[in-house]
Formats: sequence, structure tokens, C-alpha cells
Amino acid sequence: MAVPELQPHHSRLGNRFTRWFGRSMLGLLGWKITGEFPADKKCVICIAPHTSNWDFFIGMFTLLALDVKLNWGGKHQIFIWPIKPLLLGLGGIAINRKQAGGFVGQIVNEFDKSESMVFALAPEGTRNYVPKWKNGFLRIAKEANVSVYLVSWDYGNKEMHFGHGIEVNDLDESMDIVRGYYQKIVAKHPAKTN
Repeated sequence: MAVPELQPHHSRLGNRFTRWFGRSMLGLLGWKITGEFPADKKCVICIAPHTSNWDFFIGMFTLLALDVKLNWGGKHQIFIWPIKPLLLGLGGIAINRKQAGGFVGQIVNEFDKSESMVFALAPEGTRNYVPKWKNGFLRIAKEANVSVYLVSWDYGNKEMHFGHGIEVNDLDESMDIVRGYYQKIVAKHPAKTN
């Protein structure tokens, strides 16, 4: 299976076996990886449409196939022994939403502390239908002065597609660009998209 090339500054996730496993699982499921992985040292990845638990597995197999470690945020309550080391090793960042600055501020702080960081999140914030996407990923990118790259689970073509990047100046205009990009993408459960 052909996969996009990574840059030397990207954090690695696994080894030869995990790369083989990720590529094999995607192949068995009939999926492929298309597009180019962002070359930026720091960026936000917006990944959508998120409508199924299968999205997690396709995403994890993709990360293993690429041998890349992405960061993601989770409630600080899940970062407990004995799974805390595993979650941190998989790129997890413990988020305390009651802390000053909230989710956005904590992730921007992580960008400020990091020499290289790729942070991924789904704008829906859930697998369920939501009438409006959250703009936290755009606010993070704007405050951290990084680009947002659009990545999709395209169940119509069975592609994990790495799309183009955008610079965030105006939140509403940027959200319109993002929404327009994902309009043509087929979700696992289309009824859960808006």
C-alpha cells in the first residue's frame, strides 16, 4: 500500500510491525490513504465527518500505516493509572476544561511549548448529529498561528484523504471553507451529518 511520505520532524508512533499491521488492516477493509501529509512542523488537522465508532479504527490504522504520532485532547479524568502511560504514548493531552483558558488555551499552550506538533480533532465533537460544528479547531489554529489541514474519512471511496491546508484569519469565513470542503465527503452514517 502506498502511503504519503513524512518529514523528519514528524513524531513517529511505531515500528516495522505496526506499519505492516496498519497497512494490512486498511487493505483488508478495502481502504487506502490518499493526498499528502502536512509538511508543517506545527499544524491542526480537522478530521471529519465523524459519525461512527469505525472512524476511530480507520484513523488508528492510518496512523500506524503512516508511522506518525498525532496529538489529541481528552478529558483529564481518563488519564489515570494504569492507562495514562498508554494514552500519553498515543499522543493524548489531558484537558481540564475548568482550567483557565479552557480547551483552546491549553492546546495553544502545548503548541507554544512544542518544537513540532500535529494536533487532530473532529469539529463535531461527537459521533452524533450536531446542528452546528464547533470552531475550537479554528480558534486553536488562529491563536497558535498555524494552518488547519482538512482530512476526511470518505466512506464512499474508502479513502482516508489528506486534503489542503487553510490559514485562519476570520473564523466565520474559515468555517465556510471547511464546511464547503466536507460537503462532498460521504460519512459512514450520512444522516448524522449536517
